[in-house]
Amino acid sequence: MLKKIPHTYVIVFFIIIVAAVLTWFIPSGKYIEEDVVIDGREVTTMVFYYEDDLPEGYTMESQAQTWQVLSALFNGFVRQANIIVFILMIGGAFWIMNQTRAIDVGIMAFLSFARGLEHHRFMQRIGIDNLIIVMIMLLFSVFGAIFGMAEETIAFVIILIPLAISMGYDSITGVSMVFVGAMLGFAGAVLNPFTIGIAQGLADLPLFSGIEYRMFAWLIINIVGITYVLRYVSKIRKDPKRSIMYKEDAYWRKRGEEGGTNDITYYTPRMSWIVYGLVLAVLVILSFLHPTTTMTVGASSFTLVLIPILTVIFAVAGVMTLRRSVHFFILLLLAYTILFLIIGVMGYGWYVMEIATLFLGMGIAAGMAVSKDANDIANSFLDGVKDIMPAALIVGLAGGIIVILEDGGIIDSILYGLSRSLGQFGSVASVGVMYVIQTIINVVIPSGSAKAAITMPIMAPFSDLIDVSRQATVMAFQFGDGFTNLITPTSGVLIGVLGIARIPYHKWLKWAGPLVAILIVLGFLLLIPTVTMDLSGF
Repeated sequence: MLKKIPHTYVIVFFIIIVAAVLTWFIPSGKYIEEDVVIDGREVTTMVFYYEDDLPEGYTMESQAQTWQVLSALFNGFVRQANIIVFILMIGGAFWIMNQTRAIDVGIMAFLSFARGLEHHRFMQRIGIDNLIIVMIMLLFSVFGAIFGMAEETIAFVIILIPLAISMGYDSITGVSMVFVGAMLGFAGAVLNPFTIGIAQGLADLPLFSGIEYRMFAWLIINIVGITYVLRYVSKIRKDPKRSIMYKEDAYWRKRGEEGGTNDITYYTPRMSWIVYGLVLAVLVILSFLHPTTTMTVGASSFTLVLIPILTVIFAVAGVMTLRRSVHFFILLLLAYTILFLIIGVMGYGWYVMEIATLFLGMGIAAGMAVSKDANDIANSFLDGVKDIMPAALIVGLAGGIIVILEDGGIIDSILYGLSRSLGQFGSVASVGVMYVIQTIINVVIPSGSAKAAITMPIMAPFSDLIDVSRQATVMAFQFGDGFTNLITPTSGVLIGVLGIARIPYHKWLKWAGPLVAILIVLGFLLLIPTVTMDLSGF
């Protein structure tokens, strides 16, 4: 008889205990930025010191962790507060929207349109479902590669899982379309300013240089990743019960059955026209305040008259949708929310606070559009928060892992111990060891920008000594930072996505583990040309 699989909370708490035990055996220490002479020239690098040997003027507070394992949830909540509040606000906002039945109408309309294309010979050959999945994954992969979409995927999981269930698949398929797609792009990182931009800057390389080979790598990574998903999807298409999530997905199937469109009454209340006028007035004001928007894509930027154009389109589209039904108007609000999310991130540097606020506004507008009063909207929001609370709790618990390692003062010590393993290897082996080190570190430090700030000042000068190009070192960081994001339990984004999707971590690991193993091997193969061939920018 199979042993009972531990709950996700139990798994994460066990990792916290292991982290606490490590603080008793690994000496604490920290990296300090210093100017040193390497190969006859002075460079700024990070020098590691154990706590007892710190230079004068430097101190660190660390202690072996004991009872702190019990306070890890509290401290993890404090550390991950922005993502936790983001999840709660997104959950509440979407619950309001779900109760309007607009998403049900939108999914059914989309599937009806897609099924209508199936009679075309080309669509029959490739499969309309395959085309939908590929296009959505590529869209999010582009977002991941250009501006490092990560936390933002949490908002889309709630939309795409019901879509996947309606298509006859499972919650893993829905998560794959958005989260896996974004992480494939994140690993490809063609123009991601938060990883490649920081890493190349610290390595004294021209910003986004070597883009030609990165685009090739991004393409190969996506081909492999999407193929893995499509093979899984084809298995589920033949027999939905073969899904490892078939039992757990009863929750989503029940929601889909309750949200059928047969009993929906299409109507347009007077209040929806008032909401239309209010939203249009806000857009007009924004058009005067921001007549042009400078969108930044990697090292390039371009200025467009975006908000005024979108305002004019909304003025027309709002009337057209309201003449059909309030449901289509709410879908228009959702579409504009997504558009302004992209504009905000790429044009105005938005992060989770602004995005959560945007979705909250969407939820309130959706509730008002169907004539809900303030109390009804508030109660719907609280129902959504209650439904999404388990996801928020697990994010806080996972954040406790990093708190334990930081308070124990061993994160830099772990990094130092790994970096010392770089010995007298050949160029291929050396870049491979760098890649392995970055991959391991990503489990401890899931933040790409933080990891770049810590590791690149060490790795870049060291690569000069072992005859490996700094560009290859950045690629090793890029791949090491990207692939394990799909499974690392310290990632608040992953844990948040799985919490919302109601996918137990051990089941996700069973599904995604082989994909990550394939991608890690692929990453090493893609690194070989960076040290054996004359590539542009390398």
